[in-house]
Amino acid sequence: MGCDLPIHAGAARYREAVGRIKSDPQERGALVTTHKIDLFDACRDMFDAVDQYALLCGETSCLAKREGQLVAFATDPISSGRALGEFYPEEGRGEVLCLGGGGSAVAITVNLIQRQAVSRITVVNRSAGRLAAMREIHARLGGATHVRYVENSDPRSNDRLIGELPPGSLVINATGMGKDTPGSPITDAGQFPEAGYAWELNYRGDLEFLDQAMRQREGRHLHVEDGWRYFIHGWAVVMEHVFEIDIDGAKVARLAAISEPERPPHR
Repeated sequence: MGCDLPIHAGAARYREAVGRIKSDPQERGALVTTHKIDLFDACRDMFDAVDQYALLCGETSCLAKREGQLVAFATDPISSGRALGEFYPEEGRGEVLCLGGGGSAVAITVNLIQRQAVSRITVVNRSAGRLAAMREIHARLGGATHVRYVENSDPRSNDRLIGELPPGSLVINATGMGKDTPGSPITDAGQFPEAGYAWELNYRGDLEFLDQAMRQREGRHLHVEDGWRYFIHGWAVVMEHVFEIDIDGAKVARLAAISEPERPPHR
């Protein structure tokens, strides 16, 4: 049974929902979307165990029961890595520019740092607080990846950052712009890296960033992805945890094919 709560619903509402899941033997767990941080903060004492990513990131995207205990998982570092692995090559990579510093940006950068996938990541966010929180998470990981944190809300400055990237680099729109708010974090003048990769994490909405990338796809030899496969992998990883099953690549492809008719059209 789904539970649709307003944003920042309050601790009592979160604890009521989690308490129902924990006490009802018919409920196996939950996928948590918008409320990952708020729910984790409000219900931390209600979890019998917390996985390494939930501890690291201070959030939960999945609740699942193990031998009568309620466990909080943060699965986005896993699902983002699987989605990224479908189109981003292991060899010949450039740098990564991540526009946005929210939960998806944290998950993706954690995955990249842990795998030492690239030598340099630049994260841009409009608020210093999110960047500071991300810096703390990255510091706990250690590793040799150099991460640059840039506080900025001017799309023209983001254009300049894109222009500094070497060929083969990856540019990610993790801002929510194009879905939650209108527009794009870059202007139409921004030039994507030659033979690079553009990843629009949104899969519904106006998707202006996606349109900008698509217009440069042929001229810049650009590989362009939206967030649909990331969405599919997100659900798949949660189902693996909740139902204790394995969902391999073939099953993910089947899930994607079945769900394709439900995919929101790109306006």
